Amino acid sequence: MALPPHIAAATPGPATRQPTYALVGNPNCGKSTLFNALTGLKQKVGNYPGVTVEKKVGTAYSQHGQPITVIDLPGAYSLAARSPDEAVTRDVLLGRRADTPQPDRILCIVDATNLERNLYLVHQILDLGRPVILVLNMMDVAAQAGLEIQAERLEQELGIPVIPCQAVNGQGVIELKVAMSRTDLPLPRHAWDVPAAIAPAVAEIQASLVAHDRKLPLSARAEALLLLTDQDSVRVAGSTPLSPRTAEILKSWQQRWESDGTDWAGMLVNSRYDSIGRIAAQVVTQAGAGGPTLSDKIDAYATHPLWGWLMLGSVMGLLFLSIFTLAEYPMNLIDDLVANLADWVKGSMGEGDLRDLITDGAIAGVGGVVIFLPQILILFFFIGLLESTGYMARAAFIMDRLMSRVGLNGKSFIPLLGSYACAIPGIMATRTIEDHKDRIVTILVAPLMSCSARLPVYLLMIAALVPGDRVPVGTKVGIMLLMYTLGTVGAFGFAWLFKRTLLKGAPPAMIMELPPYRLPGVRDVLFQMLERGWLFLRRAGTVILGISIVLWFLSAYPKAPDGATNQQQLAQSFAGRAGHALEPAIAPLGFDWQIGIGLISSFAAREVFVSTMGVVFNAEAEGDDTAPLRKALLEAKWPDGRALFTPLVCFTLMIFYVFAMQCISTIAVVRRETNSWRWPLFQLGYMTGTAWILSFIVYQGGRALGF
Repeated sequence: MALPPHIAAATPGPATRQPTYALVGNPNCGKSTLFNALTGLKQKVGNYPGVTVEKKVGTAYSQHGQPITVIDLPGAYSLAARSPDEAVTRDVLLGRRADTPQPDRILCIVDATNLERNLYLVHQILDLGRPVILVLNMMDVAAQAGLEIQAERLEQELGIPVIPCQAVNGQGVIELKVAMSRTDLPLPRHAWDVPAAIAPAVAEIQASLVAHDRKLPLSARAEALLLLTDQDSVRVAGSTPLSPRTAEILKSWQQRWESDGTDWAGMLVNSRYDSIGRIAAQVVTQAGAGGPTLSDKIDAYATHPLWGWLMLGSVMGLLFLSIFTLAEYPMNLIDDLVANLADWVKGSMGEGDLRDLITDGAIAGVGGVVIFLPQILILFFFIGLLESTGYMARAAFIMDRLMSRVGLNGKSFIPLLGSYACAIPGIMATRTIEDHKDRIVTILVAPLMSCSARLPVYLLMIAALVPGDRVPVGTKVGIMLLMYTLGTVGAFGFAWLFKRTLLKGAPPAMIMELPPYRLPGVRDVLFQMLERGWLFLRRAGTVILGISIVLWFLSAYPKAPDGATNQQQLAQSFAGRAGHALEPAIAPLGFDWQIGIGLISSFAAREVFVSTMGVVFNAEAEGDDTAPLRKALLEAKWPDGRALFTPLVCFTLMIFYVFAMQCISTIAVVRRETNSWRWPLFQLGYMTGTAWILSFIVYQGGRALGF
């Protein structure tokens, strides 16, 4: 295959330091797919220090085998940031972050079907005066839409290499790697007219950035233009502030324009779009009449006021059915492996505290988290599939009307959906929400969505609540659906309350791109699923391990006299004493000190409640309905002989777990996401208080009615 002239001329240059490319582009342009195609498994994922925005760095290799560093920056529509994600992209490119060296080259990927809109970000990046390669992705989709793009003409206009590409199937990746291997990449030569009324301010701010902020002249001009755009107001931890002198000059010009009514930001934006429009008119040709595309035809149903809801309901139903059915087999397998590992340790070691620490602390604690990994993987696979096909944006669009009634917009739907599997990835997904107050509200209510860790508690309480040897499937599903409904209604209710009181703000307007439908990149979806699953294990599992070891110590010490039963040991342990201390507060809910131990231990993870009850009542779970433990619960008594786990108490306990914040891992993640202890402590207080009040009403009301 013949290569374009600018690529064919590429030859290995002299040994130089390893080049670093920043990969940037609009959301939904195929950036992650291209990053995976370039770097494969040579990736490191973490967070930018000081702000929990994901940092992905990978290593690609040139056609000559030389390593090339690629930094995958968060998707952005503009360098005038509107969210923490976009702020990180802006700050890395402008060299504002001390923790991330400024990339010396930039790889811009654009959606060829929306070239004119995508070129706005490219236009800003070209102002930086650094070598840039432009990747025209989804050329096949553009051709299907009747769009013809003259890549060579665009290359001449911008003065940079332009590579047509189809990242989803790898077409154009080889040509791109050859271009990235060049040591003589040209600098952009595009030119556009800054409005005359703004030009003196740009020059003065540019000079100040060079003199006082140590910026290079070309980069300083780009930053001066950006500072004069009024949306450039998002600041994140880790970025270096402007010098006082530059900030003073900027404020002075803005005050001057405000006094004479000059719309300086609008003038700059319009001038950019005028330049972009002229370029697009020269390089893009629309063949045919340009009628409705396949995506338009599908959207006639997918976003319809009635059919759209039916389609969304079917998709969500399939998602949850998969989570609760397909995950059952691997979960049972993991459960057996954990049990076998514990048995092997018990058979290989003599009795003692060290063996108990390993089996009851480490193995049981980590196993309690790992067992839910299949559900997490299935959820991320479906979410990746919906994002890859373009349907996720439609789901958010449909949900926007409902979400707006509680003061949020459709973008909050995706984090809340993720919280059904686990609140941790759900809370992390709020990073794409531009409005700070909307983001905080979504974080505050996300744990109310019943996560998979609540399932063991629900199943145990349903088993103890319903008489008979087996719980009918219909009854189990009905009660489970009620618990999920209560959590969802609670989340929407508190979102409505917070948006009208604590975090009051104007009703949000959602502007979201609806990308064209396309076949999913299954390899990319699987890669993302495995990556997210590993992050879940690494972030949640380590916290759970530490807490489980601490809880084991609290339940094992101080030691009871020789001959004491397990329950006697537990009663006089630190954990037992804590349960007795908690009993006066939970007795009005129908709970005793033994249940109190379960409530305390489940702060490590909600599902720990089940294993704790097994220890407290000297029983083990077995089968779908946890038969031996169920029997032990039904035989448990108060000191006066009354049954402890009555149907009313079981139902009240489920209500408590619907609303209580019983997860220290989630608290830690909220602390990292908000960079403050204020919000996680408030979240812990309002959720625990709500759980206590509602449980009190249910239990005392039930008793008054004779239940």
